[in-house]
Amino acid sequence: MADEQQQSPPPAPLQPAPLTRGARKTRTGEVISSSMNKTIVVRTVTRVPHPKFGKIVKQMRKFYAHDEQNEAKTGDRVRIMETRPLSKLKRWRLVEVIQK
Repeated sequence: MADEQQQSPPPAPLQPAPLTRGARKTRTGEVISSSMNKTIVVRTVTRVPHPKFGKIVKQMRKFYAHDEQNEAKTGDRVRIMETRPLSKLKRWRLVEVIQK
């Protein structure tokens, strides 16, 4: 009787989950410092309305970005993209130099 029992097919091998990555944030700004090796400091300006008065005000923020070839210089317009943490402060990398 044990030989006559139906055997279930062997389990299918586990398939890895499809790799999906969210869209990474990008920012455009001006390089305010390039004196460090492979690191630039980028200042971005965002225009938002004041919460109470509604007037458009500028918000400035500094980002430390990785510049592998040291191609960006002070005063350049650059595009940076979010990436994994590279150091204590660097979480962005240089994508392109828009304007010299």
